[in-house]
Amino acid sequence: MTDLSGASSARSPRASVLPLPGAVGARGRLVAVSPDRRPGLVPRGAGMAHDGGMATPDLSALPGIDVLLGGARDLVERHGRAATAAALRRAVDAARHDVRSGAAAPGIPALLAAAADDLTSRRPGPPRRVVNATGVVLHTNLGRAPLSTEARAAVAEAAGYCDLEYDLATGRRGSRGARVDLLLAEAACAESAIAVNNAAAALVLALSTLAAGRQVLVSRGELVEIGGSFRLPEIMRASGARLVEVGTTNRTRASDYATAGDDVALILKVHPSNYRITGFSEAPTTAQLGAVARTRDVPLLYDVGSGLLEDAEEPWLAGEPSVAGALAAGADLVCCSGDKLLGGPQAGLLVGRAGLVSACRSAPLSRALRLDKLRIAALVATLTAHLRGAQTEVPTWALLRADQGELADRSARLADAVGGTVVDGASLVGGGAAPDRAVPGTLVRIGVPSPDRAAAHLRAGAPPIIVRIDDDALLVDLRTVDPGEDLLIADRLRAARR
Repeated sequence: MTDLSGASSARSPRASVLPLPGAVGARGRLVAVSPDRRPGLVPRGAGMAHDGGMATPDLSALPGIDVLLGGARDLVERHGRAATAAALRRAVDAARHDVRSGAAAPGIPALLAAAADDLTSRRPGPPRRVVNATGVVLHTNLGRAPLSTEARAAVAEAAGYCDLEYDLATGRRGSRGARVDLLLAEAACAESAIAVNNAAAALVLALSTLAAGRQVLVSRGELVEIGGSFRLPEIMRASGARLVEVGTTNRTRASDYATAGDDVALILKVHPSNYRITGFSEAPTTAQLGAVARTRDVPLLYDVGSGLLEDAEEPWLAGEPSVAGALAAGADLVCCSGDKLLGGPQAGLLVGRAGLVSACRSAPLSRALRLDKLRIAALVATLTAHLRGAQTEVPTWALLRADQGELADRSARLADAVGGTVVDGASLVGGGAAPDRAVPGTLVRIGVPSPDRAAAHLRAGAPPIIVRIDDDALLVDLRTVDPGEDLLIADRLRAARR
């Protein structure tokens, strides 16, 4: 192995028929109660009374809520007396139903366990830190972009009272969005900018402000469905805009936009983030659509999705549109996400021509979609890092550009420590960005009798560790793992293999 840091009675007691509290059966009879009955132990056959050979449910075998509460002090401390009592009532109600169906009455421990499970499902608590060993950098299910050290510090600073809408120089009310809007516009090479709750919110804001009641042209090949089964036509209906489909699923030309519709308010281009149409296909460029939009005197709105600020040289981002690139090519407005390739918190970024952005900022809906202080703090810190050329201080980019040699060395040490093998593989950008591209790298493959059981064991620990499953093995990609957690992963993998 490699160091990764480099007496019971012989006679059964006779049953007593004393009229103990709670020992009256469903039909008023006295029920036999054994003297050795202890909480949580229900004698065989308990829960059923007998009447002339006919078994009838004896619900008196179920303990009362006050009795259960006496043994649920830890649940009361964690969840409160009222919530615990409600969960215990639900557990007893379920047990009562089972007893009526012929089952034995559960004991106190079983009822307490049922109530605990009930409370856990109803009160799961805040999100937990996990170790992402999947190699998917922008893993949507794991919270997408991890925040930088500076962004986390900014969130902590703003968590208490802060100057969110207060001008310290004048002592008067200040602007909530000003500190973000100016930075965002500069980072995107745009005239103006606004940040809202998420990318879908930015799209709805633009559509409702600029095209409510009027037509919006969209290619049939770009009528996307995003996570959670939200479809573009549904988003457009919610905004009040009227969808006009142009072209076909696989082929749409600029000329299709030139003649479609009779009350067009804008042209919408949508980057198909998590799918590709290949083969016999065609789509107009941003420049071609921009020319059509100018001819028709309507704005071109481009949803680029991933939030890549500027064109990137990396081959695994080839074909991924950037915000600045889309504006330079002729788009009047661009919207995207803040928690993908920008590497910040969840946010919807809307940038472009000053007049269009100003209209969106002044719309009543913008207040309903505005950011809270914590996300503003994180977004400002993230944008500041990009503007001072410190992109690798943003974890998303540090992970994507991680040194391949160092990753290979870490993978070799982990494989030796857990009895695995190093294999060539690839990490993924994730979050719908560059779906047909991968970031080359090395993975650790660990053969186990039951990958599903081993993966579940890893998820059940503290912190949970999330890995990939490949046929009869676990795959660990250290690209998305902090080097300081390699020892933890090795220990947990060894335990999972036992």
